Amino acid sequence: MKRWIVKAIVFLSVLFVLAACGDKSADDVKKDLNEKMEKSTGYKATAEMMLNTGEKPQKYDVEIWHSKPDYYRVELKNAKKDQSQMILRNNEGVFVLTPALNKSFKFQSGWPQNSSQAYLYESLIKDIKGDDEAKFQVAKDGYIFTTKTNYQHQSVLPKQKIILDKKELTPKKVEIMDTDNEPVITVDFKKVEMNVKFDKDAFDTKRNMTAKKSDVPTMTSEEEPFSVKYPSYTPEGTEQEEEKMVKTMDGKRVVLTYGGEKSFTVIQEKATVAEASTTTPVNGDVVDLGFSIGALSKQSIQWTADGVEYIIASDDLSPEEFMMVASSMEKEQGK
Repeated sequence: MKRWIVKAIVFLSVLFVLAACGDKSADDVKKDLNEKMEKSTGYKATAEMMLNTGEKPQKYDVEIWHSKPDYYRVELKNAKKDQSQMILRNNEGVFVLTPALNKSFKFQSGWPQNSSQAYLYESLIKDIKGDDEAKFQVAKDGYIFTTKTNYQHQSVLPKQKIILDKKELTPKKVEIMDTDNEPVITVDFKKVEMNVKFDKDAFDTKRNMTAKKSDVPTMTSEEEPFSVKYPSYTPEGTEQEEEKMVKTMDGKRVVLTYGGEKSFTVIQEKATVAEASTTTPVNGDVVDLGFSIGALSKQSIQWTADGVEYIIASDDLSPEEFMMVASSMEKEQGK
């Protein structure tokens, strides 16, 4: 009887050890992630991004291409609003393309290495490896890391939860959280293909502008009313002083003036389609506002959303404050 009990205990102990061996430690997963990216030649991924900053959540389809060492193509599309933008990095630089307007910005930028990118696999791995205080959990079918972020407005979105597939270690879901630990941006990865071979001109600027232009409905130059938006965030000691409407050849331009310790001006007008493809050089950086890709320079930030072009100009705002004011423009569509 005693011998049977001893055998049973040994058998259960072996089962327990084998079960435990199936789950890796945080260091094991980090090591495997590093090896996976070192061996990878590139990847394709599709994802669904949900933005919870406005009155209603907004959904975007995201398509990501990456070819080593540093070619990138990220397309964000809001199907309901016929709104599409693309971030492109190739030998010529970094571009933000808006095919519907036949316009693009060109940057000499460190993107995407200079900040966190919720939809780029290698950026997520970098954030995981770079946070010594990251929390690690083992779920039924995935590994979960909760890490700090590296955004221009990190004080607003300080943390992210990264869920990796347990078998492939590819990203399944990313949640970017605010200071109350509420998810503001959620990225659900639908498909990730590793070691993909791309066509020779897959990352060519002209090809991508032309190809995607045919996919997007042409925006008319006719005057159409647009709702004026007001920032729901302003720095302490700053208040709105004036609102002016100026008539233009293409409709109207609205100018909001804010004064105080951190003064700034917001300009809004209907976007127009360029007759020929135009590229505007920007001495600044690419920034992701969630609902749009913007261009941030030392004294301004500009972006296009819902067929309206926005510019915030200031000599007083810091890069983080530019981002916070711009991001809050999506939250409030009227006074």
